[in-house]
Amino acid sequence: MSLVKVSKKIGEMDLIIETGQLAKQADGSVMIKMGGNILLVTACMSPDPLEGNDFFPLTVMYQEKYYAAGKIPGGYVKRESKPSDNSVLISRLTDRPIRPLFPKDFMNEVQVVANTLSSDMINPPDILSINGASAALAISKIPFLGPVGGCRIVYLNGKYIVNPSFAEIQEGTLDIVSASTREGICMVEGGANLVSEEILLGALELAHNTNIEIIALIEELAGKINPVKFQYKPSEYFLTEEKKKQIHDTVYDKMKAANSDADKLRRAANVRTLGKEALAKLEITKESPEYKEAAVYLEEMESEIVRKQILDEGVRADGRKKDEIRKITIDLDLLPGVHGSALFTRGQTQSLGIITLGAVDNVQYIDTIEAEETVTKNFMLHYNFPSFSVGEVKRMGPPGRREIGHGRLAERSVEKMLPSVAEFPYTIRMVSEILESNGSSSMASVCCSSLSMMCAGIPIKDSVAGIAMGLVWDKESGKYVVLSDIQGLEDHHGDMDFKVAGTKDGITAFQMDVKTIGITWEIMGEALQQAKTGRMFILETMNKAIDKPRGSVNDSAPKVQVMNIPPSEIGAVIGPGGKYIKKIQELTEADISIEEDGKTMIYSRDQAKIAMAAEMVRKLAFGLQIGDQMEGTVVRVEDYGVFVEVAPGQSALLHKSRMIERGNVRSMFKMGDIVKVKVDSIDEKKRVSFTQMQ
Repeated sequence: MSLVKVSKKIGEMDLIIETGQLAKQADGSVMIKMGGNILLVTACMSPDPLEGNDFFPLTVMYQEKYYAAGKIPGGYVKRESKPSDNSVLISRLTDRPIRPLFPKDFMNEVQVVANTLSSDMINPPDILSINGASAALAISKIPFLGPVGGCRIVYLNGKYIVNPSFAEIQEGTLDIVSASTREGICMVEGGANLVSEEILLGALELAHNTNIEIIALIEELAGKINPVKFQYKPSEYFLTEEKKKQIHDTVYDKMKAANSDADKLRRAANVRTLGKEALAKLEITKESPEYKEAAVYLEEMESEIVRKQILDEGVRADGRKKDEIRKITIDLDLLPGVHGSALFTRGQTQSLGIITLGAVDNVQYIDTIEAEETVTKNFMLHYNFPSFSVGEVKRMGPPGRREIGHGRLAERSVEKMLPSVAEFPYTIRMVSEILESNGSSSMASVCCSSLSMMCAGIPIKDSVAGIAMGLVWDKESGKYVVLSDIQGLEDHHGDMDFKVAGTKDGITAFQMDVKTIGITWEIMGEALQQAKTGRMFILETMNKAIDKPRGSVNDSAPKVQVMNIPPSEIGAVIGPGGKYIKKIQELTEADISIEEDGKTMIYSRDQAKIAMAAEMVRKLAFGLQIGDQMEGTVVRVEDYGVFVEVAPGQSALLHKSRMIERGNVRSMFKMGDIVKVKVDSIDEKKRVSFTQMQ
């Protein structure tokens, strides 16, 4: 196939999509370019369906290639291996909008891979991954109900910018990534610095209009290729309409009654038991050809019950009104040995937040192809979701995509409220341990993060809360209900999961995924306003527990003293090969960090040890002054006197004529003796002489 190319100006740059030159054996392959970024995105399909699978087997991988930025990977292994967190997050951004757009009965395995071939380190590549995946699928034989288009919008100085640079993202007050079909937005992810709901809605409208342009470009490319789509064999159906009616008549009313239960595990167990009893009564066993279809039909029936109760009766499974928040309980300082802790429980979702404070040089170093220099992070939020939180038994392992994604969402929600390193010279690690989950655990993590940071004495600017909104929408009648604080059942059977976090003054982060196309601006606006009301209620509840950060860090946390030394004297403090600073840390058990401008931070749980280390640093950086009094260690004994070390690498003579007692020096002193001395004189060559003190 010869090279086929389409292009269109999107924002301030041309978006170029090409096919026919690279990876021609893939079912779909495009090279997508914008600015100096180039990605190769491929889509492949297995020839046969995956037998026995009850979910669509789609894999999406975004791969950072360091050669794209002219770099060699850091560390001992000089090749790409484990995906970075950034790669995982971009993989999720690419996966989420395309996953709902495959036929329901299509079960062939599909793999989408995006490789960075060139990175300009000026513009983000994630948008190209979304659009490249959409284009590769659109021109392939793979059945796909797209295309989708994706773009980024930043709000900066009162204006919206389409597909901004990293610098513009950094300066802006709103940063969203949005994907759409022609019918409406299907995915949103972003962060903000206290923007209003109106500004967010404006960004979403611009994003959707931009995405329509990108969709048209992909459709133009697909029209030139004119792919013949794979005619897959539809699943065989064994469950007759008569059998469905029998199942319905047997169990529907009982299932409806069982669904009206606020206890997640009890409700699920009762519904599961009713389903098994109904199938047993109708002699449908696991060996029956219609068994799987019957199980699916039971779930569809449950979904119908949940949705009808909400739409027609205004009743949720746990009895709440549409905008009612589940009961919230908050417990502070559960763990005395940590630097800050808070337990946030909302309904049957529970998050334990734990803060650890470290020195500024405990930052995380990130090797990336998106920046020239190694990136550092002094705030990290890690989200853990063990299987026991939902009463299940699963293999334990490293954090998965979901945990990394939820952690980043919660991190983005609170990071704009953190003090600067100058104001609070610590590295902060926040861990959210999900101990129970029944929906909205990422937003519970936001709440417990805010609470635990206040408990830890971190001077955050304001309390932050998060809420997950849902939607049940009957398109035929046009009737819909927006739900506040959704639980797992409503997420599973509903049409939208829209998470919004923020303070009393505005939004800080959001994430939206929809299962139906064409969400209207009216619904979006109502959801945002209802989320704001819910957020204010949650913040009010949180503020009753703790409404401002404590005045100091906990006793269990390291204290810090900040001092400034002349940059020219940094070497004198550090010593040859770090000899002096290592000795100070060894003697005082304090941690010391020195920055290039001379700013020096000394950390210890013991204030006396901080003072001791600070005095040693001061002596090395500024020298001794006449009249200074201190204790030192005898490091050398001579007939005419002893040399006393008062700081690592800094010693002076205590002449026998200036000792309290007269006599044989070698009999009066030995190595290691502690002596109290005063600086008696400093000559023109800066040589110091001591006088012994009582």
